Amino acid sequence: MKNLKVIFMGTPEFSVNILNSLIENCDVVAVVTQPDKKVGRNQNIKYSPVKEIAVLNNIKLFQPEKLGEIYDTLKEMDFDIIVTCAYGNLVPKSILNLPELGCINVHASLLPELRGGAPIHRAIINGYEKTGVTIMYMDEGLDTGDIISSEEIEITKDMDVGMLHDKLSIMGANLLIKTLPKIMNNTNFRIKQDNEFATYAKIIKREDEHLNFNNKCMDIYNQIRGLYPFPKAYIILNNEEIKICKCNYIHKKINKIGIIDSVSKNSININCLDGVIQITRLKPFGKREMDVKDYLNGIKSSLIGIEVK
Repeated sequence: MKNLKVIFMGTPEFSVNILNSLIENCDVVAVVTQPDKKVGRNQNIKYSPVKEIAVLNNIKLFQPEKLGEIYDTLKEMDFDIIVTCAYGNLVPKSILNLPELGCINVHASLLPELRGGAPIHRAIINGYEKTGVTIMYMDEGLDTGDIISSEEIEITKDMDVGMLHDKLSIMGANLLIKTLPKIMNNTNFRIKQDNEFATYAKIIKREDEHLNFNNKCMDIYNQIRGLYPFPKAYIILNNEEIKICKCNYIHKKINKIGIIDSVSKNSININCLDGVIQITRLKPFGKREMDVKDYLNGIKSSLIGIEVK
């Protein structure tokens, strides 16, 4: 496939494996990624992970605020296909129509389920037992194009969003390389999505990170692992924000929801709707992530009976 000329569009870490596989197997003539961001107190410039790979490999790079800004430039370039993966913006019809082999997208779900920007987080938060990767032709909608290929993976109970993210990124890269020859030879599938079964994976917002102990054990457990290691769920304890990293749970009858039921050497146990959430690892505000036993070493007063907000 070295003669296949590709323009790649992507931004976050999830896209890196896909881009590296394209570089290894195809001719990547250009990369399009989001503009640089200023981060931290000093407002230092931060490259996207995809930009770092493009710079490392001396690939032509575009970072438009809107894709329409580079339409005339892309129109004059020699390429066969556009491949996108977590780019961050919809691709306008004018650009979708440019390449002879079309525009395809690597999406981290089994479409039409979990269309949108946070399919990996939402798969775990929503309690899915399986998810996967879909490669699809792009249209003007949000992940609504025809399906070319897909592959699924089991979501085990101990899997957090970081683990699933890494597995799906590798899976997506491998599936893409297996799928591209079929697109080139016009032997690939083109399956219409059934919109009746569509679900949506909205971007994670601040309110999605806050734990509500009026929920059931399993829902809270899924929320914590579905947000770890990024961006992490949180609680307010003694007027301090604490990020929650790891937990277990037990079902039992409880007296009052949202209070610390007990504290052991290795866990802080908080009552929820149908049991107790056992917090085993956390990150206090402004401090490093740590096991609960290390956190408790710095606590002088008892936590038992304190309300968690």
